[in-house]
Amino acid sequence: MASPLHQLKIIELGHVIAGPLSASLLSDFGADVIKVEVPGRADMMRDLGPKADDGVGVWWKTLGRNKRTLSLNWKSDEGRDILRRMVESADVLIENFRPGVLERAGIGPETLHEWNPDLVILRVSGYGQDGPMRDVPAFGRAAEAMSGLAYLTGFSDGPPMHPGFPAADSTTGLMGALGIMVALFARERGIARGQVVDLAVFETLLRLMDYPVPALTGAKLSPRRNGLRQPMDFAPGGMFRTSDGVWLTVSAGSAETAQRLLRAVGGDALADDPRFATLALMSQHMATIFDAINDFVTQHTFAEVELQFGRHDAVASRVLSVEEIAENEQIRHRGDIVSVEGEQTQVVGPIPHLSATPGELRWLGRPAGADTRDILSGLGISEERIVALCEAGHIGLGGGEDKR
Repeated sequence: MASPLHQLKIIELGHVIAGPLSASLLSDFGADVIKVEVPGRADMMRDLGPKADDGVGVWWKTLGRNKRTLSLNWKSDEGRDILRRMVESADVLIENFRPGVLERAGIGPETLHEWNPDLVILRVSGYGQDGPMRDVPAFGRAAEAMSGLAYLTGFSDGPPMHPGFPAADSTTGLMGALGIMVALFARERGIARGQVVDLAVFETLLRLMDYPVPALTGAKLSPRRNGLRQPMDFAPGGMFRTSDGVWLTVSAGSAETAQRLLRAVGGDALADDPRFATLALMSQHMATIFDAINDFVTQHTFAEVELQFGRHDAVASRVLSVEEIAENEQIRHRGDIVSVEGEQTQVVGPIPHLSATPGELRWLGRPAGADTRDILSGLGISEERIVALCEAGHIGLGGGEDKR
């Protein structure tokens, strides 16, 4: 069965994580993604971070998955002409440069839509394409600070903290893929032709965090970072360590599940205490509840906690290391860690799981310019012309074929 997005053609001018991840997520479901890199100036993700045994950056292997690579100087007249020919038959163009870069190169949205009125353009930037902060440089950590994520992460008496992964960039990749699909749906239904998806990196976390703004404006409550507990402690839970050194997270999202949790750690006396009859009452005594959970967990091994919680259908989840993730039976059963033939490096597979048209990992990140010759040939450009463009520095040919 054909992949659901196998006819979708995407041009990726993006770099680093935010824009490229949007393309990667769609490539998992069959989109034909052409990643464009300037000759001699490949995406920094190829070299950032640890390298696999074959010398290729592991981050690039997964961000570049399922993509064809084209080495093209799209700012030159010759390169711009090639880009135009690609845009004319494309569905989507993704870029995540600072605002104004495309316009200065003569390929802003107006020009792109002259070439192809149906083109969906995803524009990712730190603070958006307009507003007083439009031209302020930003990276993912700046977005995590502006969204409030860093402010709410850490201990109350300690500094704000960033999470252990590029949350802003990764969330933007996910939100960018959503924006593209919504715009394509609008195009398919005749609601709009090609349109611009303007996505600021800080906005994606702001939207997914969601509750702090209505908490402040509607309930006049200002969430604060709270260490091992939730910022507002609206339900029992937190992070705890067992007597044998295993970290686990405990959570309860309703009055019923909270009662089961209290019964597991303190028996009927704790669960039936009138102070804890409802979540609203519990929130007034959360420090007491936290201490009760902590006392129980710290005095028992993980196996004992797991058994007791299982008896009461309460939730306590072990905090997995990366090594434990790689060997976890449920993750393996779901097929969430995958590989391709000839590659030792494994990556997280296509998510979500679709029953009839599941995603597919076809290959990991390829060398810069690996598909230049094939892509240009597909545009009707002769071999002689390809060689001339390479010699002039307008394109690059991968695999050691810079010149024939």
